[in-house]
Amino acid sequence: MWEIVRAGGPLMWPIILSSIIAAAIILERLWTLQDKRVLPRELPGKVWQLIESNQVNDKVIAALEQNSPLGRLLATGLANRHRPREILMERLEDTGRHVVHELERFINTLGTIAGVAPLLGLLGTVTGIIRAFNVIEAGGMGDPRALSGGIAEALICTVAGLCVAIPALIFYRYLRGRVDGIVVEMEKQAIRMADVVEAARLRERTSPAAAA
Repeated sequence: MWEIVRAGGPLMWPIILSSIIAAAIILERLWTLQDKRVLPRELPGKVWQLIESNQVNDKVIAALEQNSPLGRLLATGLANRHRPREILMERLEDTGRHVVHELERFINTLGTIAGVAPLLGLLGTVTGIIRAFNVIEAGGMGDPRALSGGIAEALICTVAGLCVAIPALIFYRYLRGRVDGIVVEMEKQAIRMADVVEAARLRERTSPAAAA
């Protein structure tokens, strides 16, 4: 393996570094964007029950905010549940933008690696060809071993760049689609939150205690 890296020339090092960063981002995002960590299935139902039973307090909101990205969104809804629907939706949208920004963390870096890695491989190809031509110019045309270094550098850099770029691009597209799906689900829950809060207000107004 070390011989292959050496044969690929100096540009192999930024390609290897890119592969390490890409692998770290992919593993971290796959772990972070799990459904149970981002969109706990049982969480919305529990929140709706709290609203309907009028058991919402600051302690519940603080705990919910630390639960998950979806919990943070719902906590914002609970904290603004007494405000008009328009203001409530504005607060939910603001929080949603911050949550989405955190969910997209490092994904653009992964996309950059997917675009840069093949260019690094191409640059290594060019430098390898230049090296081969320099050998020819120095009179090494008749000695294949004299040309092998430049040709090996060209081919190895190309392969290495593509080996990094292809999986990086695949996971970039996958993770981008994953975040988009999470955003759609959070938008649904935000609308549902506004509906539940509004229904709870209506019940309070029409309850016998309120009428009295």
